[in-house]
Amino acid sequence: MRLRYVEGQYDFVKNHPKGIVEPTDYKYTIKDKFNNDNPIHVELGCGKGQFIRGIALKNPDVNFLGFEKSIKVAYRCVKCSSEDDAENYYIVYSNGDILTELFPEKSVGRIYLNFSDPWPKPSHYKRRLTHKGFLDIYRKVLVDNGEVHMKTDNNDLFEYSIEQFTLDNWDLIMVTRDLHNSEYNQCNIMTEYEEKFSMSGKKINKLIARKR
Repeated sequence: MRLRYVEGQYDFVKNHPKGIVEPTDYKYTIKDKFNNDNPIHVELGCGKGQFIRGIALKNPDVNFLGFEKSIKVAYRCVKCSSEDDAENYYIVYSNGDILTELFPEKSVGRIYLNFSDPWPKPSHYKRRLTHKGFLDIYRKVLVDNGEVHMKTDNNDLFEYSIEQFTLDNWDLIMVTRDLHNSEYNQCNIMTEYEEKFSMSGKKINKLIARKR
């Protein structure tokens, strides 16, 4: 369903305590928003924020930044925040390809890719968040042994991603094609899409790739 435009949504995100709309203003200092030295974890494509809010609440000693390229979605994400929300996360209105402009090398502990756009046409593969171009970005900003956690319902994207990580010399430390019926589901935090797909009977794929 196409989200409708809301008058003033950019300014709403800009002025919201959870929102960041000009991330390049924080070049290499965006971590200072947290006023601590806790590890930084990043979600690319945070949607309406169910996952990042849930994982931030369960991990108060980690700082989370959720990137969302659609201002319509980012607006709805920050609008859903509440007074008893976790303090250790922000929503960043931006694409994920600017990570190297925001973070020094080897400064991000983990990257989450949850139900990313599959870009099914071969001519669009470069836009996939597990294409070699993006893997180069992740490798640069991730700490040694840093990880990429990916979940998707799209089997073609999943197999493509396994191939890309393998060719790029990442260690695949976990791969499952049925997350919710696996041993890895115990600590799983679902996204909005994941709940929807799971209720319809779709199997969820997940992998964890570790930077060598």
